[in-house]
Amino acid sequence: MISVGIDVAKDKHDCFIINSEGEVLADVFTIPNNMDGFHRLLQRIRDCTSPQDKIKVGLEATGHYSYNILGFLLDNGLPTYVLNPLHTNLYRKSLSLRKTKTDRVDARTIAAMLLSDVGLKPYTGTAYHNEELKSLTRYRFDKVKERGKLKQSIARLVCILFPELEKLVPTLHMVSVYALLEEFPGAKQIAEAHLTRLKTLLHDASRGRYGRDMAVDIRETARKSIGSVMPAKSLELCHTIRLIRELDAEIDEIETAIQNIMNKLHSPITTIPGVGTRMGAMILAEVGDFSRFGSPDKLLAYAGLSPSTYQSGQLHNCYAHMEKRGSRYLRFAIFNAAKYVCHWDPVFAAYLAKKRAEGKHYNVAVSHAAKKLVRLIYALEKSGKPYCLTA
Repeated sequence: MISVGIDVAKDKHDCFIINSEGEVLADVFTIPNNMDGFHRLLQRIRDCTSPQDKIKVGLEATGHYSYNILGFLLDNGLPTYVLNPLHTNLYRKSLSLRKTKTDRVDARTIAAMLLSDVGLKPYTGTAYHNEELKSLTRYRFDKVKERGKLKQSIARLVCILFPELEKLVPTLHMVSVYALLEEFPGAKQIAEAHLTRLKTLLHDASRGRYGRDMAVDIRETARKSIGSVMPAKSLELCHTIRLIRELDAEIDEIETAIQNIMNKLHSPITTIPGVGTRMGAMILAEVGDFSRFGSPDKLLAYAGLSPSTYQSGQLHNCYAHMEKRGSRYLRFAIFNAAKYVCHWDPVFAAYLAKKRAEGKHYNVAVSHAAKKLVRLIYALEKSGKPYCLTA
């Protein structure tokens, strides 16, 4: 067995090659992060190995820095292992009591860890090519989060400029309300507006839902409003509405790209009632290749949904907290999908009701349903069969 450890950095990578007998085949050497460096590493591996040797190449999950070299190694048919930095950090500390951490030491640690841990699963081409879906789902997640912050700014600004408006409409975040506030960003502007213009604006933006009566109510309320007259805040309100509209268009474009990928995958995960394309895509993207996980419990641990354990002598943890390690995106997607599944699927609804009847908090009960959902998703992806509702 030949083990190759690579410590990934932005501009260069430190590499170390050792065999299963502990013989150093290539002491730590540095390659630049370019194609010449990648080919130099590949040639060095070939010089140190023979055709009958089994090769393991390991590197840490360092985000976008490791993406290019990972793709190069997979394209050249080298069994590659992506290690959790927390795992390698603990392994390095177990080898010595000294506080020593350098790129050269990390390369040696990764190579030694590959030889000692036989339970590691190689990174597959399926997981690598799934990165496109992961990029899209995480990009959408960030855009939606950004839009949420802007909507909070809308509520804050309306509270200053026209606080009574919120009681006249179901929600501030409507097309008709945005159209109104973009043209008349404040109670003073609305109070001075012509009624015909207000009626036409609301009618067109709401597609006929609001007409003259709503226009009259809003204008009369604006004339009695306690809202402040602040041109700077009005300008900020107009700009925030435009930013939200731009984000809406970008999110729609991202969701179209996600839908195109999901149509090619034909995953049975979307046959579960309550699991839509968005959450289903995020779950598939974060998990990657389901064959990497030998059991649903390992997938639970990867999502950080498994309970923590602490026992020492006669001391046992009385309340096992969720570990919350691993992919936070996967944990978010599974937990939120579980809420909808419990609403639409009678089996999950009964399970949630059972946990609630036991006195568990709603979020705790949903976490139990999320674990049940993970086991269901694992079974569906392994079998490739769609979900059948139990009679």
